[in-house]
Amino acid sequence: MSLTVLEKSNLSKVATQVRRDVVRMVHGAKGGHPGGALGCTDLFVLLYFKYMKHHKEFSMDGKDEDLFFLSNGHISAVWYSTLARFGYFPVKELDSHRKINSRLQGHPTPHEHLEGIRMASGSLGQGLSVAIGAAHAKKLNKDSRLVYCLMGDGELQEGQVWEAAMYAPNRQIDNLIAFVDYNGQQIDGPVDKVMSLLDLRAKWESFGWKVLESNGNDLDELASTIEEAQLLCGNGKPIIILMTTSMGYGVDFMMGSHKWHGVAPNDVELEKALLQLVDGMEDY
Repeated sequence: MSLTVLEKSNLSKVATQVRRDVVRMVHGAKGGHPGGALGCTDLFVLLYFKYMKHHKEFSMDGKDEDLFFLSNGHISAVWYSTLARFGYFPVKELDSHRKINSRLQGHPTPHEHLEGIRMASGSLGQGLSVAIGAAHAKKLNKDSRLVYCLMGDGELQEGQVWEAAMYAPNRQIDNLIAFVDYNGQQIDGPVDKVMSLLDLRAKWESFGWKVLESNGNDLDELASTIEEAQLLCGNGKPIIILMTTSMGYGVDFMMGSHKWHGVAPNDVELEKALLQLVDGMEDY
């Protein structure tokens, strides 16, 4: 089952608007992480605007809802934009990103009662553990909804990820779909040069996970992969999607470069980026 022409058109417009939000938020804060946020935008839009069952009337327990956990929390701008565009909080609040006394800090945190956020994710490597715990709780509570989790590829250099990876298949946590943003870049350079992940598919399979692969910047392909993953749930294995993306996707001078992992565009660069990100929704 693939996206209809109308669905793809609408989702593409939302994705473009989210990317516009991201570059403006990071520029306005004079700091942040645009590269991974732009690369993962299509996933956020597909999950929140098509595949996840969730409510703007937010509750921490998430009963009878699908849950999402962001482990690589530095790409918070894309999550904030997606939540605001869906209606969790006012879009205008995006202007406060990374500002003093703002709820929208560089790393997401629930302590300010921020709608849509259920865990702080400043330290890398912890999100999968939390997601597995939430998925386990849903199984114990006979809640049929799913749990989703996104990690970065450089984040997989953290040992806690692999402890969690062992636990989930052993406890048959089969209501969990995890994603790896497989862009090959991290703050210090290409992942393969910092610490190679080697054969990542074989590694996850050896831990007992069902592994799928997808182009994370192709709405049709990613949608089909998410649907396949959903159909595989309930079969005794957790599922992970190795999602190939381009860091900085949508802005040509950012794409594929680790230099844009954590650098804000200046005024000229912002204007160049916005000229490339057209056909979006109504700007605020």
